[in-house]
Amino acid sequence: MLHVCSLSKLNETVETSGATHLITLINGEMAVPRPPAIAAERHLFLAFNDIVGPVEGLVPPSEGHVDRLLSFIRKWDRTSPLVIHCWAGISRSTAGAYITACALNPDRSEQDLARLLRKRAPSATPNARLVAMADKILNRDGRMIDAIRSIGRGANAFEGTPFVLPLEG
Repeated sequence: MLHVCSLSKLNETVETSGATHLITLINGEMAVPRPPAIAAERHLFLAFNDIVGPVEGLVPPSEGHVDRLLSFIRKWDRTSPLVIHCWAGISRSTAGAYITACALNPDRSEQDLARLLRKRAPSATPNARLVAMADKILNRDGRMIDAIRSIGRGANAFEGTPFVLPLEG
């Protein structure tokens, strides 16, 4: 099971979900204490800003970040939950969840997964740069990009509500 949340809901989400794996997608200067239930080798920390193009002084997501994300999730045995979080639980983490769902379900429709994301997370506005890079790496021929565009921008929110994205069915 895949759980998605903001930084402020991280400890609570890890505790209530029983997660043993964690992906942090956040600015590099942000200190994120690892919850006690997560072993260091089961925590992936990817440092980049929530931007879709170059901005002086900020770090955009890169293909290297997506490669590391994909490598980490492919090693996850899925016997216990995984939590993905970012600062607000709206953009980077929802992109990470969508990428994870697509990567672990190569035969599922990108559109169906995007609609499921929208249903589970009304405020989700996945980072378009992350989605586009994953689309290329996963050889989805633009279908991931189109699917995320089709669900549009999420509802206005200061912080996303934690949600679960089922990976099967």
